[in-house]
Amino acid sequence: MNYGFDFSFVTDFWPSLLEGTWLSIKMSTLSLVLGFLVGVVLAVGKTEGGLFLRSAITAFVDLTRNTPLIVQAFWLFFGLAALQIRVPAFYAAIVALTINTSGYTCEIVRAGMESVHKGQKEAAACLSFNKAQVLRYIVLPQAIEKMYPALVSQFVLMMLASSIMSQISAQELTAVGYQIQSETFRGFEVFIIIAIIYVFLSWLLRVSMSWCYDIAFPRSRNIQKNSQAAPQGGTS
Repeated sequence: MNYGFDFSFVTDFWPSLLEGTWLSIKMSTLSLVLGFLVGVVLAVGKTEGGLFLRSAITAFVDLTRNTPLIVQAFWLFFGLAALQIRVPAFYAAIVALTINTSGYTCEIVRAGMESVHKGQKEAAACLSFNKAQVLRYIVLPQAIEKMYPALVSQFVLMMLASSIMSQISAQELTAVGYQIQSETFRGFEVFIIIAIIYVFLSWLLRVSMSWCYDIAFPRSRNIQKNSQAAPQGGTS
């Protein structure tokens, strides 16, 4: 097979690639922040709410986790259009990604909340903490700290899943790649460039989440540093 690679199209289409990358970043950032907030609220409701609320949240989470993201996006974009409700593709994509992210975040945070020993809750109650204060100061910080690696992995997957939103005409990075391919007929080279950009975005998201972890949980960061320095101190 004699195939000659040609990446010269990058010089002509780099503004489109930058625009698609920026749109993917905005879409992912908004969806992950909103999905995280909604997911935490759902986790609290599923853990602390009444029977009806827990059942409703369980049904919502099962629906979001057991249906493909593209189907959810189609429901929102084309389903609302059939009802004469016009929603721009960008906003429909954000809503679809937020709903999907919140379902997974709910289960991750719920698992973290249930891992907190009930003795800590009882001790807080003895100190006259009310239920909201116990959640805010005792349960949620520990739950999110314990489940942070799982949340980061899920957020990276959701960022990569934003590429599916090209199917509802959201002009993000993958959609730009399709457009460039149709004009240059260099599909292999185009999607090599797209893959490299997504690898960079995944790395950038992980670095950003690590930075957020150091700010939100300085105690854990100090413990890790001390544990790494301890063996060196013992051998010197």
